[in-house]
Amino acid sequence: MDPGTTYLAASVLHALGTVNAHRPLSRTGGSSLIAFASGLPVSELPLLTAAGHAGVGAALASRGALRRPAGKLGLALSAASAVGLVGLHREAQRSRDVLEQALREELGGDYLQRMTPELAPPEDLALTRRQVVLPTSFLRRRYARARDLPYGEHGKRNLLDIWRREDLPDDAGAPVLLQVHGGAWVLGQKKGQAHPLMGYLAERGWVCVAINYRLSPRSTWPDHIVDVKRAITWVRDNIAAHGGDPGFMAITGGSAGGHLSSLAALTPNEPAFQPGFEDADTSVQAAVPFYGVYDFTNRDATGRADLPDFLEAQVLKSSLAEDRERWEQASTMSHVRPDAPPFFVIHGTNDTLVPVEQARAFVEMLRKESTKPVVYAELPKAQHAFEVFGSVRAAHSSRAVDRFLAVVRSEQQRPRAPAAVEEVPPPA
Repeated sequence: MDPGTTYLAASVLHALGTVNAHRPLSRTGGSSLIAFASGLPVSELPLLTAAGHAGVGAALASRGALRRPAGKLGLALSAASAVGLVGLHREAQRSRDVLEQALREELGGDYLQRMTPELAPPEDLALTRRQVVLPTSFLRRRYARARDLPYGEHGKRNLLDIWRREDLPDDAGAPVLLQVHGGAWVLGQKKGQAHPLMGYLAERGWVCVAINYRLSPRSTWPDHIVDVKRAITWVRDNIAAHGGDPGFMAITGGSAGGHLSSLAALTPNEPAFQPGFEDADTSVQAAVPFYGVYDFTNRDATGRADLPDFLEAQVLKSSLAEDRERWEQASTMSHVRPDAPPFFVIHGTNDTLVPVEQARAFVEMLRKESTKPVVYAELPKAQHAFEVFGSVRAAHSSRAVDRFLAVVRSEQQRPRAPAAVEEVPPPA
């Protein structure tokens, strides 16, 4: 193939990738996986994508690609794609305002002033040029001070890592974040997910705990949530020795981890999920699920139509029709409650694996029941798993989560006013 035709073909693929990142080409079936896999790196790393294609163009141009009509057409497509990629970068930058607006709408315009001064995060987040163009992912090496600690009896699936700053004292009493990885309940591990968030909070003085848990099809529901509950118990019993405060634990996770973290937050001390340790305290003080699955039954048709078949075959290993009670029990939506902890739900509009409509429905249900704040941020152009990269959008999301948790911690630490005592007049 001559250089001009090669450049045109590369430019067509590049343009399709840009279009898919702006408006996913599919949201259903197997093709939604292709839309996800091709759209995620483009939407989160648009400037790096543009630079890479420019390098391909320069190499082909040196071989005479632009002297051919096909090459000139390829250059025009590349120019149009560059405009689209700049637009994606601007959308990622705009996520800061979207997240801030979500915080203000739910917590109030004065929420920054309600933070205890020592807990207040920096007023703004200044991104370096490297963070914008070439995000780094070497955070585990810097912050994972204790690795592969066992919290249960199931081998490598019951191991955890503890992230903290090197200079954090062992008696610091720092707040704790528990991270639950995603992977459709069948794959994934504690390495590789939520590194931007854990690195950001660790630098701010938090202790973060990333866990493995048992996976299907080898394991069957509710093994996954049982392990999450057991990890919460381990953290509460042991984290003080690693500088953490067992009295303040937030939980987070993405995708299947979003499901498990939200379900854990809404089912404190649920005996069915704590076999053999029913008396353990598995409550958490806040939940921050990212692009989570909140319903296995698809009760309101906001979920994927093909999810129940997958769950039946791989995870629950029973049919919804014959085992509805168990499916309902596994669904976060079934457990919304007035005493739910504060929630910060984050989802992207371009998510092709978990429909954003389900996040909206879950937030609406939770807001009707919960007496605590339910912050919801819907990020324009964000794909599933957007915060895996240390991208602009991931950086702003980490900052927003820090602010949310600072408010929650401040409210918890603030002493309550004594109840008014009615004065009883002396007897006549």
